[in-house]
Amino acid sequence: MPSKFHHPSRKISPPPHPKHQQQLIVASHLEGAHAAPTARLNTTTTMVIINPTTLFLLLFLVLSIHFDPSFGLSDTEILLKFKSFLSAKNNALSTWTNQNPPCDGNKAKWVGILCYKGSIWGIKLERLALGGTIDWETLKQLPNLRTLSFMHNNFEGRLPELNKLDALKAVYLSDNKFSGEIPGNAFEGMPWLKKLHLAKNAFTGPVPASLATLPKLLDLKLQGNQFNGKLPEFQQKEWRSFNVSNNQLEGPIPAALRKMGTNSFSGNQGLCGEPLSACSSASSSPSSSSSSSPTDSGSKSGHKKPSGIITIVIVIVVVGVALAAIIAAIFILRRRKRASQSIATLPTSNLQKKSGITDSDQASQGSPERLLGGSKKGDGAKLSFVRDDRERFDLQDLLKASAEILGSGCFGSSYKAALSTGPVMVVKRFKQMNNVEREEFQEHMRRLGRLRHPNLLPLVAYYYRKEEKLLVSDHVEHGSLAVSLHGYQTLGRPSLDWPSRLNIVKGVARGLTYLYKELPSVIAAHGHLKSSNVLLNNSFEPQLTDYGLIPMINQETARELLAAYKSPEYSQYGRVTKKTDVWSLGMLILEILTGKFPSNFLQQGKGSDQEDLATWVTSVVGDQEPTSEVFDRDLVASKAGEGEMIKLLKIALACCEGDVERRLDLKEAMERIEEIKERDGDEDFFSSCASDHGEIKSSRTLSDDFSYS
Repeated sequence: MPSKFHHPSRKISPPPHPKHQQQLIVASHLEGAHAAPTARLNTTTTMVIINPTTLFLLLFLVLSIHFDPSFGLSDTEILLKFKSFLSAKNNALSTWTNQNPPCDGNKAKWVGILCYKGSIWGIKLERLALGGTIDWETLKQLPNLRTLSFMHNNFEGRLPELNKLDALKAVYLSDNKFSGEIPGNAFEGMPWLKKLHLAKNAFTGPVPASLATLPKLLDLKLQGNQFNGKLPEFQQKEWRSFNVSNNQLEGPIPAALRKMGTNSFSGNQGLCGEPLSACSSASSSPSSSSSSSPTDSGSKSGHKKPSGIITIVIVIVVVGVALAAIIAAIFILRRRKRASQSIATLPTSNLQKKSGITDSDQASQGSPERLLGGSKKGDGAKLSFVRDDRERFDLQDLLKASAEILGSGCFGSSYKAALSTGPVMVVKRFKQMNNVEREEFQEHMRRLGRLRHPNLLPLVAYYYRKEEKLLVSDHVEHGSLAVSLHGYQTLGRPSLDWPSRLNIVKGVARGLTYLYKELPSVIAAHGHLKSSNVLLNNSFEPQLTDYGLIPMINQETARELLAAYKSPEYSQYGRVTKKTDVWSLGMLILEILTGKFPSNFLQQGKGSDQEDLATWVTSVVGDQEPTSEVFDRDLVASKAGEGEMIKLLKIALACCEGDVERRLDLKEAMERIEEIKERDGDEDFFSSCASDHGEIKSSRTLSDDFSYS
């Protein structure tokens, strides 16, 4: 806007009085030079007269103060400078050269660089035996940097000054050799930080208080360090993951963390309060134990006779325990001789091999030895029940029951056992849980036993042995959804119609939503969602099974077998997120609509090299209108609810979005699924949906963050 003092059509009046006139004097006081001529600026003019030499010197001083030698560097130059501070073995960063730029659109040309539209949004240098210094000053010059991961390397020393990169959303520094105390204000000024992993280092001192006030923090892993003192009063209300286990923490657990599982706090002998044992008065007043020590020492030094009496008592107790053990052994041996081994075997159904639900033990015989891994330890073994509304029985009752091998899945065989008293139960053997301790396993089973929802198959009882575990549940008459979709012809059953399939989808979504509400600390509350883990009762209501087992399964086995580890985020970044089960839900809906089995869910885990079901649907649909080629032939023939099927297909593809940030969250997916109806109007099945074509095609681009399980 032009100054009013120089408006071409405006006459400037003189000031009303000389005392209102002001003068601005600009003078030079440079050492060794004459003062520059004085320049006066009247309020009636804007002209400033400055000596040219003075102006040049002032500009030079300003530029010299604010000039950054790194200003204007390209991404290539910035990263090469960052590389110069690292020590790498075996040419781990050989692709980091100035011959190619780090990014080409969304594709990275350099190892460990994550790109989006030509910009660097993440650096992931894991398991490369890197050492040296992480130069945060250089990384500050990457304006779009949001995620850093240097896990499983050899970095040492104190924690770098992370808050120099105040826009970071995720930092992963676990499994290094960092040590020392972390300042309490180390994370101040990082309002966007969502995920921080510092596990398995050698940090000491208290947990930084600034972590407790980060507004967006959802995922914190500090386990396996030497943190001590009390936990700060965390103010965050929602957590995806929280773990401070195996430290030296003490005192009561803050109220905001009491909904977390015991695994989050185990290995800290001084911690107390929910979900751990209640805090005692002794733990709150450590002086009590020390104050009693003089009395104790005095009694020990002044009275030696009681020690002889104590010795006699100990001998008597030991002898008594030994006699009791001998008597118990004789009793068990006699019972074992009388034990019945009357388990019979019925033939299993022979399903299509492509479905991945064939039984490798089809010709084998059921027996007590098979149920307990080849040993006859059923006598004297005790089942632990987690529900009060079921008839009680023991493991010996299961061994006496007539049995049928239902199948051999990822984790082992499943048996149908008809008890003599009437109930029909299913027993699943798990051999991939031998890394979990008894107390941790029992606590998690009790937690699963408290779940109550019509779309969850309830856990009834369990049996713990170090080598293997047994989980006992109700038998569901119609078997799995996989059988109804892919084996119905072999069994002489009709195909599932559209209303039944829609009802199954809604039931699965409701059960999954309930799991996430009740198991907030489990990163993937189901973790193994697929059609063979959805059972159908007599009313074709779905019931989810094999849920909530990720914390119990040996990690190396979980990565190989569980459905969650087939997801795009795990394939690309080695991460499982809260949206991973949403991806599994989308794949399940596509399987229900198309009638095709997802190749990447094959038991051998080789489907990841093949085109997954979502990619196939996207390739068929493309930018065109949906065609009958996508849907199951039986659905197309029924011509019922055609428009609603298309809506559900779009929801499924939105759930299968490769970009985690753009993928639907479970709440939104649930709301959209509930809106689907059995029947629609008179619109044609494959009518124009041009306005929605953008929803069908997945972008499969990178997100600005990656998660860690």
